Amino acid sequence: MCPPTGGVRRGCAAGTIVERPAGPTTEELQPSVARHLITSALPYINGVKHLGNLVGSMLPADVSARYLRAAGHEVLAICATDEHGTPAEIAASDAGVPVADYCAAHHEIQRDLGERFGLSWDWFGRTSRPQNRALTAHLAARLQSEGYTEIRTTAQVYSVADGRFLPDRYVVGTCPNCGFERARGDQCEQCGKQLDPTELIDPRSAISGSTELEVRDSAHVFLLQSQLADRIRAWVDTKSDWPQLTRSIAYKWLDEGLQDRGITRDLEWGFAVDPEVFPAAAGKVFYVWFDAPIGYLGATREWADDLVAPEDAEAVFDRWWREDRGADDVTYTQFMGKDNVPFHTLGFPATLIGSGEPWKLVDRLKSFNWLTYYGGKFSTSDHRGVFMSDALELLPADYWRWYLMANAPESDDTSFTWNLFGEAVNKDLVGTFGNFVNRTVTQIVRHFGEVVPSGGEPGEAEAELATRVDARLADYVACMDALEFRKAAAALRALWTEGNLYLERTEPWKTVKVDVDTTACTLRTALHLALLYAVVSEPFIPFTAQRLQVCLLGDTGAALPLDPALAAAVPATLPAGRPFTPPGLLFEKLSDEQLEEWSARFGGADSPDGTGGA
Repeated sequence: MCPPTGGVRRGCAAGTIVERPAGPTTEELQPSVARHLITSALPYINGVKHLGNLVGSMLPADVSARYLRAAGHEVLAICATDEHGTPAEIAASDAGVPVADYCAAHHEIQRDLGERFGLSWDWFGRTSRPQNRALTAHLAARLQSEGYTEIRTTAQVYSVADGRFLPDRYVVGTCPNCGFERARGDQCEQCGKQLDPTELIDPRSAISGSTELEVRDSAHVFLLQSQLADRIRAWVDTKSDWPQLTRSIAYKWLDEGLQDRGITRDLEWGFAVDPEVFPAAAGKVFYVWFDAPIGYLGATREWADDLVAPEDAEAVFDRWWREDRGADDVTYTQFMGKDNVPFHTLGFPATLIGSGEPWKLVDRLKSFNWLTYYGGKFSTSDHRGVFMSDALELLPADYWRWYLMANAPESDDTSFTWNLFGEAVNKDLVGTFGNFVNRTVTQIVRHFGEVVPSGGEPGEAEAELATRVDARLADYVACMDALEFRKAAAALRALWTEGNLYLERTEPWKTVKVDVDTTACTLRTALHLALLYAVVSEPFIPFTAQRLQVCLLGDTGAALPLDPALAAAVPATLPAGRPFTPPGLLFEKLSDEQLEEWSARFGGADSPDGTGGA
């Protein structure tokens, strides 16, 4: 059982689905409405994201946002495509199109895939838009005025063959830390160490492959993170409820000594530095890791600009991001993979704290380990593993959403295999949830028609079910409040199991021959439980949950809130005698032949490199 967390669903134990005497009203039971700002690590623009990207940030952010909305709270869920930096230029060059056109096209691809996966962002923006440009320039100027920037002349790699400086990822070579031969100039993908391009062994141009490189001086703006280290540590010290993974990464960097960081680059694609603020860095653009986190603010301003009249947009934006203008009661939660943690516990807070303005800082930072593919990394560049477009070609989104969240890499890395995927689908979705709903509806239609059965009174079996469902639902709520997604999925699975156990105990297929009223009560109770399942399962499997609700309640049926009044609302919402539409099979079983075919197509345990790469 997950520990109580005192979160927004504290005290919800009303899982029973039998008729009860009138109790407190919905208004009396409704918890106070809280305000939640949710952001996911921004998906980079260069290509379709793989399942590891999805479960490491975007999907858990959506599950959390859906849960909080269902509980009746005010939620703003923000994401955007991360569009600056060298990978975008390289990808556009490879595609033979201008980088702006490339980014615009791939933003639409990622937005469409996100919608098809059920990612319910309130706004999915772009870091290249004017709103982010203005905020980036503003924060850079504030840092300069507060004394937290300086110009430094640094040694940069220059490619004679390409006729240009090669910042960051434009340089590849051997990592001096682990010996990986394809390390990038900003970070080694194998060991995770942050690098400077000049540190690479046997460096070469990522553009032309040329090794004719020189080191030349170039002036850049540096953010003086070292001067902010004590303030950042004091702030991190207040986050005792952060996951251990998040805290350990933050303290590791702080303990090693927070280094000053260059926040400009010698590139053409990016936000140009204001020459009036930084005259010595005229002609440079801001580093992608400076403007990308500011993109959370920029995308929120896009949302505000789209939502209200221009004269009101600033106030709407400030209500979520400025603690002196209404954001002091917001709970801000970020979701990301462990490689992004240093930038969000140190770099981005340094920008906001150093500005001297009362910006909203993150309250909860949920970080994830890796989802691997048969023990090896998913890789966009190497086309290894299953990508979002591939997944939706094979199966509807809910199959993937359930498997990924039920196996989320929270405490350690998790390996995707086709056998484990098939087991999760066939045992959980088909054999437990889908089987219960199908058994219930089939029995009702066979003996009572397409209406909620009338007759009978709840007895011992229903009272026991109510107690057990209360406990399972309380577990689920506590785990969701604690952002423990694997445990929440296990609690939800256990809740689904109670329905099948109830049918096995009551055996309506037998009692209908001798006691129609008792059978009517049993199946009405089971149908109420199916509706409760549809409500509480919606954060994980929204398409199926919404489809089931529509079948039971109709297109005009009022949405049931996931709040303490849910139990009382279910029987009243789905009363005896009400017609409903049989939903049919909710999920299809996956065959061994299908799994073998997909393993052969995408790679599996027998792939030549042993990583399951395609």
